Amino acid sequence: MSQVHYLTTPLTDEDVCNLRAGDIVYLNGIIFTARDAAHKRLVDLIDNGEELPFQLDGAVIYFVGPTPPKPGEPIGSAGPTTSYRMDSYSPILIKHGLKGMIGKGKRNQEVKDACKEYKAVYFGATGGAGALIAKSIKEAEVIAYEELGPEAIRMLRVENFPVTVINDCYGNDLYEMGRAQYEVKE
Repeated sequence: MSQVHYLTTPLTDEDVCNLRAGDIVYLNGIIFTARDAAHKRLVDLIDNGEELPFQLDGAVIYFVGPTPPKPGEPIGSAGPTTSYRMDSYSPILIKHGLKGMIGKGKRNQEVKDACKEYKAVYFGATGGAGALIAKSIKEAEVIAYEELGPEAIRMLRVENFPVTVINDCYGNDLYEMGRAQYEVKE
């Protein structure tokens, strides 16, 4: 039976350990945006022992490249991008303190293993609902890699940002659980 949680970032081990695949979560506080180009740069900084543009401890990264905002709005449409493109980078970021990722689609086994080992979670956001999701984003500011345009790293202040736990820190995968419910048992 899934539960509903209201969490404020940065996330703690306790926050993550209370979540199970299928739970609904409303995030509040600060989250960061980053896609593949920004992820590569973050991992390069870690590899070179350089400072990151934001603190990874307890952070949540949203895989999104938002559209430009309309006048008076903090952000344009902000729907999730396909997460597997970040799979080669996510385990390193998780090892260095990342607690949550938001995107759409499946993650590879290395990401799931890192979530288990370091207590992190992968959230799904509803694809195709970018304009609706943007209503939960109250402020947006580019904090790194402005030259990447929509893929620049942004700091977002969110209120009741709706996500679903896909991969929890216990190795559960909502996509696999859903399929198992409907598979024919012989």
